[in-house]
Amino acid sequence: VQLQASGGGLVQAGGSLRLSCAASGRTSSNFALGWFRQAPGKEREFVAAVSWSGVRSWYADSVKGRFTISRDNAKNTVDLQMNSLKPEDTAVYYCAAGPFYSGTFSQPDWGQGTLVTVSS
Repeated sequence: VQLQASGGGLVQAGGSLRLSCAASGRTSSNFALGWFRQAPGKEREFVAAVSWSGVRSWYADSVKGRFTISRDNAKNTVDLQMNSLKPEDTAVYYCAAGPFYSGTFSQPDWGQGTLVTVSS
């Protein structure tokens, strides 16, 4: 799967940003689309995922209630609406797609990262 992410930028704490990722290529009904992030000096961590159908979604505890992942089946895109942003949300955000079992991706394909910077 080829993934193209967009939408990062600089925002003040408490603000909002929306990330978008366009997917193309070979997929499967057991695939999910999602977002990970990697802050400076830290490992890449899971943020959110949505099933290929768009029916189910999963979130990291750190973003629950603030971030919303959504899927547009017609456009084959996945968006991440990020509200009430905090400085600790600052990271490079990566779009991912691949097999998803028991809340975990299995060897997903990755898009290029997009930088989100939240100033205090």
